[in-house]
Amino acid sequence: MFSKTSKKTSLKEILHYTLPKLHTGKYWYVDFCCLDPATREMKRKKYMLNNIEKITERRKMAAEIIATVTNRLRSGWNPWADVSNSRQYSKFEDVVGIYTRYLQKLHANKTIKDSTFTDYRKRIRVLSEYNNNRTFPIMYIYQFDLSYMSDFLDYILLDRDASARTRNNYRVWLSSFCTWLTEKQYMDYNPVEKIKSLAEEEKKRCALTHTDLRRLKEYLEENNKYFLLICQMEYYTFIRPEELSNIRLRDINLKEQKVFIASSISKNRKDGMVGLNDVLIKTMLDLHIFDSDTNCYLFGTDFKPGYKKVTSRTFRTYFNKVRGILKFPDTYQFYSLKDSGIRDLANSEGIVIARDQARHTDISTTNKYLKGENMTVHEETKHFNGIL
Repeated sequence: MFSKTSKKTSLKEILHYTLPKLHTGKYWYVDFCCLDPATREMKRKKYMLNNIEKITERRKMAAEIIATVTNRLRSGWNPWADVSNSRQYSKFEDVVGIYTRYLQKLHANKTIKDSTFTDYRKRIRVLSEYNNNRTFPIMYIYQFDLSYMSDFLDYILLDRDASARTRNNYRVWLSSFCTWLTEKQYMDYNPVEKIKSLAEEEKKRCALTHTDLRRLKEYLEENNKYFLLICQMEYYTFIRPEELSNIRLRDINLKEQKVFIASSISKNRKDGMVGLNDVLIKTMLDLHIFDSDTNCYLFGTDFKPGYKKVTSRTFRTYFNKVRGILKFPDTYQFYSLKDSGIRDLANSEGIVIARDQARHTDISTTNKYLKGENMTVHEETKHFNGIL
């Protein structure tokens, strides 16, 4: 991971120094110069000796300082870069490159999701741009410290005019990055632990009214029946958009009216089974969804089955377009369809039915998936007729 060439180069650049020397006269002191990587200039370091009264003792102390400092300088010490190991002298941009390749490897092995990879890659790009635009960009990874990270998060919040939520998301990513840096011995501890999250505004999202659900259905029946199926899937199944974009036709059990959510695509990395009601089955059959190869994604190009999936971002973008056409409020978001569906199923069939369909322990808690084929799919879910 760490090439010999880059390591030698970075150490050579940072360890420029002059040997310590004793100066006598009115003021006695030992001084030497060493490269300060923050300013990229030689900077003088002095050890004053006038506090020692006897001349012989001064010379003895000076000799000890000179011997000690010389040995430390030759072994790689830098007074302006007090680090615990040579890895912390690594160039910042080199370490960022290694981290990026690390993420690419995880993504290729499907250890992290597409969305996570895209998100992390964006954040590291923003960090690099921030550093390059600073008056004094940091050069070495040891300079990537608490004050630097605090300034970076202020930049996200103030200069980029981001929300507290976005700033907090960057903080979470920074903590993950620093955990990796600590594991690789590029730093001794995670400084982000000392940075607090900011209070966030509540999500500005609400469920669609029954009237607006009907308007949405009427518009999509006329203009895009395939996107209507997507909206119905969100409304009736409560499957997260990212999971929805990864469903293949082979995951659907038409006879038993359920769809398998594999651990590889679920948020909590656990298998789940979700019921498909009569409305969904009818829409799929009307659109001849199952005429396609079972290896196709349920939602590909133009929201039709295909070998290339669409992203959850595409769902949101298209929904927002329809929202504008129908003059719905901004509080209606694609994920609002899940809120609407949970509300309507709970009111119609009871809280337990809605809880299990949503894969919740209860309506207010985070998802806890049950395993595999034995997950409960209630008959009431299959035959529930909502608004959409």
